[in-house]
Amino acid sequence: MSNLHAIAAVVAVACLAACTQTPKNATHQDVTIGIGISARAWNAPVPPGTARGDRSASFGAERAGSGRYSHGAGTPPRNDLYRAAHSSFDLSAERSSFSQAGSFYSSSEELWIISRPTRIARVEDDQYPGTGGMVTRRGEKEIPLPLRHTDVKAKVTGYIATVEVTQQFHNPYDSKIEAVYVFPLPENSAVNEFVMMIGARQIRGIIREREEAEKIYEEARSQGYTASLMTQERPNIFTQSVANIEPGKQIDVNIKYYNTLAYMDGWFEFVFPMVVGPRFNPAGSTQGVGVAARGEDGNSGQATEVSYLRPGDRNGHDIAVRVEVAAGVNIEEFASMTHRVDTERPSPDRLVATLKRSDRVPNRDFVLRYRVTGEEIKSGILTHSDERGGFFTMMLYPPRNFGAMPRQAMEMVFVLDCSGSMNGRPLAQAKEAVRAGLKLLQPNDSFQLINFSMSAAQLGSRPLEATRENIRKALRYLDELNAEGGTMMIEGIKGALDFPHDSRRLRFVCFLTDGYIGNETEILDTIEKKLGGARIFSFGVGSSVNRYLMDGMARVGRGAVAYLLPQTDAAPLMRDFFERISHPALTDVKIDWAGFEVSDVYPKRFPDVFSGRPILITGRYKGDLPSGVRITANNGEGKLQMTVPVYEGAANPALASIWARQKIAELSLARSREREIKKTALDYSLLSQFTAFVAVDSSRRTRGAEGTTVPMAVPVPKGVKYETTVSD
Repeated sequence: MSNLHAIAAVVAVACLAACTQTPKNATHQDVTIGIGISARAWNAPVPPGTARGDRSASFGAERAGSGRYSHGAGTPPRNDLYRAAHSSFDLSAERSSFSQAGSFYSSSEELWIISRPTRIARVEDDQYPGTGGMVTRRGEKEIPLPLRHTDVKAKVTGYIATVEVTQQFHNPYDSKIEAVYVFPLPENSAVNEFVMMIGARQIRGIIREREEAEKIYEEARSQGYTASLMTQERPNIFTQSVANIEPGKQIDVNIKYYNTLAYMDGWFEFVFPMVVGPRFNPAGSTQGVGVAARGEDGNSGQATEVSYLRPGDRNGHDIAVRVEVAAGVNIEEFASMTHRVDTERPSPDRLVATLKRSDRVPNRDFVLRYRVTGEEIKSGILTHSDERGGFFTMMLYPPRNFGAMPRQAMEMVFVLDCSGSMNGRPLAQAKEAVRAGLKLLQPNDSFQLINFSMSAAQLGSRPLEATRENIRKALRYLDELNAEGGTMMIEGIKGALDFPHDSRRLRFVCFLTDGYIGNETEILDTIEKKLGGARIFSFGVGSSVNRYLMDGMARVGRGAVAYLLPQTDAAPLMRDFFERISHPALTDVKIDWAGFEVSDVYPKRFPDVFSGRPILITGRYKGDLPSGVRITANNGEGKLQMTVPVYEGAANPALASIWARQKIAELSLARSREREIKKTALDYSLLSQFTAFVAVDSSRRTRGAEGTTVPMAVPVPKGVKYETTVSD
């Protein structure tokens, strides 16, 4: 018991008292604290001479000196190695947030604040061949930190996925390192758990405001304590830093998130992204996502940067993916769209798909689709209630044929990304899709063809009538387009939306791109300002596209999104698009909650509903549940009415996280809602642009004074040419 006594007497200030915060779904055995002790150890008897209520928070276990910022009575252990320097810390506010999260922290505990020493110097060393995982930079040279393996385990129930990602690293070098790496997750992922294991120690990340978490991490890093920090750069791009990893130690990083599956034309779709695609940033920007060749990190001038392996380089990193689907109804068909998989069918309503060993290079998105029995998927409301209140999620599926009127004349604007990242297969597919679209136009339609890279060009000064001669002219223009230069997408947006609208026709903008830009917010803001009566349908082209941008363009543009994977035939996808817009959208969607006391419903403004594309609505509720709610909408011929049943099933804590993530996404559209975003993220332990996970193992200081810093090198996405996106 002596070890437990010693550990219980020392609590890391890096995690403060919140290091004892425990996830609601953790078991008694697996609960670990940010400093690497277990909840069971935390409640162990304290060392002789120390009052039970006086556990000290410090980075070390030595008992000497002064300089503490205390709250409570007694004489706790003291440590003069880490003197107080930040006396402005708001203890009462911090304690309040702990209690909301269910922490063990109490008012009698003491907090220690440490000083900030000077940064440790980098050390020169030889350069090693790239492995493509975590890599360290010592001096100005790059050293790989082998990312041995990534293991993905997903469980899908209905349309909700619970995913655990474990990344396995090993430090083979003779000195300790700091590792920093950038990686993707789905754009709608609610990341609510992060655990770092270094050797035998297990460190659970605690959610904090980002600035505070970064300060805590830097203090621990500079003083030799093992620490970890996970931040969000975009809703689909994340950075993790791991400080003071010792030679020979294995590091397992475990991340858990929830997200909802997409549903398109009868098929559910599970997506796991494996690599961050290169991003283009307009001149003068500094908050984008930069691109660097391996060994040339820091040259992009952007806040976030991805390093890419050169052609011919191969890393030892592989990935395993296992997806277990419990659909609740019979699964009729399934297909892995991007990888080879082994499959099992334990029962008609269940599917297990496992990535084959021969297809484990992480250079493209993993996409699994499945279709369930029945001509129509029934809409429904799922509910969950806990000590925080009630939460619900409604997936509203439109009837298969809610209107079959002859389609109206339309003004079709094709916008084609011809930047360097589209070179090769992506541009060829995009051209194939536009060719198919041009041939589907009717005589009473008009059209325009716009291409952009560093600037925008177009077929004509105004939209052309869809005559045979004009279509042949457009096909010749299309054939001559090539991919080169940067991605000034803003020019394509302006070209598609700035010219006067033809009141006789509905304007549809068909935007084909990989979305590889770093100024997503500017693009979405411009669409919102210039949209008018148009609708934007975004087509993501490639193996690892920027789904955050593509989904956002469709949402803000009141349209829909589709993805053109490398092996997908473009013509059928375009035919499906024309079929979709041939049916009127359900507009003016209203919900009669039938006495269901709801609040904080998102999205605030319900989008239009297109054939084959449902909408997800989530919110809070109080009181008794009704048997169903009534939906009314306009389908172009009159009012359509439908009743959506309410299901009160087994507890599903994912619904609370999904609601909070949707609220953060909605608040993020308004620049002035930072405080509300922080509060929601902290209350629900979610990663966001303003919050971060941080963990410190204060059980011991690592040996050695030298420090190392880390960039990351990964392969460019499959189908993307290195020489057109990365400058050596």
